Amino acid sequence: MKAYLYDNLPGDQRLPHLTSSLLSPSDLEALGVLYFQIPTVAGVDALAAERGYRNRDEITVSPDAMGAVYEDKVKSFFAEHLHEDEEIRYVRGGRGYFDVRDKGDQWVRIALEKDDLIILPAGIYHRFTTDETNFIQAMRLFKDEPKWTPLNRSEDLDTNQHRKEYVSEFLG
Repeated sequence: MKAYLYDNLPGDQRLPHLTSSLLSPSDLEALGVLYFQIPTVAGVDALAAERGYRNRDEITVSPDAMGAVYEDKVKSFFAEHLHEDEEIRYVRGGRGYFDVRDKGDQWVRIALEKDDLIILPAGIYHRFTTDETNFIQAMRLFKDEPKWTPLNRSEDLDTNQHRKEYVSEFLG
């Protein structure tokens, strides 16, 4: 895992957009983002039991797996949004980026690869993209029934209960 401020320069979203402003796992934790490097599924099972994740599935995001809808899907994942549940992803193969907003509303890019697990809190604005290899396989974990409902950023979301709780706890 490597985390850094996103350069905001034009160009393909799948490029690193690397800056010299590196962040540590504790910097991410201050934003409510938890990072783990877990080399085995048994380790993921233990974390899932500890945190109450009862369901999971796997997704492969690639042109081969998704066919003609790949480009549109990657663009939709990159739209800034939040979820009303934690988002938990365990990378089983390939690489990708999760971008989250910091306290100054700047993008922080989190580069993930095999055996990286990330937990984004409910209410955090974020987006996702593959890297230039166009391949990532990830396990998605859920506390309840699998649900992935993105709420795209808008002023209306300022009053969303999950957004308000996130802002109060981590940005206040």
